[in-house]
Amino acid sequence: MINVALLSRWHVHADDYAREVNENEYLSVQLVWDEEEERGRKWAEELGVPFERDFQSVMDNSEIDAVVVTTPTSLHKDIIITAAKHKKHIFTEKILAFTVEECEEIYETVKANQVHLMVSLPRLTTNYYVYAQKAVDEGWLGNLTTIRCRFAHNGAVAAGEGDYGWLPERFFNIAQSGGGALIDLGAHPFYLTNRLAGPVKALQASLRSTRNLGADDNAIVILEYESGSLGVIETSFLSDGSPFQLELYGTEGTLLIEDEQIRLRSSQFAGNGWIKPEDATESLLIPMEQWAAAIQGKSKPSITEEDVIQLTRLNEAAVLSQEENRRIELIELLGE
Repeated sequence: MINVALLSRWHVHADDYAREVNENEYLSVQLVWDEEEERGRKWAEELGVPFERDFQSVMDNSEIDAVVVTTPTSLHKDIIITAAKHKKHIFTEKILAFTVEECEEIYETVKANQVHLMVSLPRLTTNYYVYAQKAVDEGWLGNLTTIRCRFAHNGAVAAGEGDYGWLPERFFNIAQSGGGALIDLGAHPFYLTNRLAGPVKALQASLRSTRNLGADDNAIVILEYESGSLGVIETSFLSDGSPFQLELYGTEGTLLIEDEQIRLRSSQFAGNGWIKPEDATESLLIPMEQWAAAIQGKSKPSITEEDVIQLTRLNEAAVLSQEENRRIELIELLGE
């Protein structure tokens, strides 16, 4: 059994990961630590495990094999590096860190201490992503010309007299989160399109703080890929009922995904009409399961260091584009 400590309930997905640990036959929650003691004690009580107020004691605990890090993103680097140095395997929420330099420092420490780090990029394990990747790899769309992905919800739409929606106020604290809608929800379209369209050459971003809550709540990014194709990323905390959408357009076909419904049209197929594939059922192990399997030496994760670093790189470029109100070539960041 892999004994796990949960580190912080700051992120809204912390409860989800605690549930996934408890549902995994190879993982077991043993204790909770939180940078806010009251919040941590409440969580530990709900889970029926001890609360440890001293972070170093968690690290020194030889019975703890692994940690789930859902602290503020601003704490990721220090917490994860410390955990790696204490030979703890690490599962964490996206994004890994605010800069590529910090990501690389984290990975260097992880490798030096021979522990497994998993960053949760869950949509890379879904059946619709697997099918979309197959469509690209098999050439069903011809040459990919445009890719669009939208992921949005109403988390910042205030109900009644409240200032915030169902997202907690801390999510709009840029010092802790690093941003708003783009760095959070926009991460999913970024890492999906990174895989499907390939390396990004340049981008231009527009981030808006419509409700003036402290961070962007509505954002669009236009991307130019090294292949010559174009991309559009859309995300928002202000959209009620907005479906998840992933669209791929090519010289010989179109693939449309809305929520989990898939439609494909390709000139390579007889009839040249829309089809709803019946074989689009294959999915991969979810990130938590991949992490547990990697720790046991059973399999290599499909979510990679490259996925994680490129996600941070595009976020860095988008922030710079917003700050300087211009198109950013990715090579500019490589020269820093």
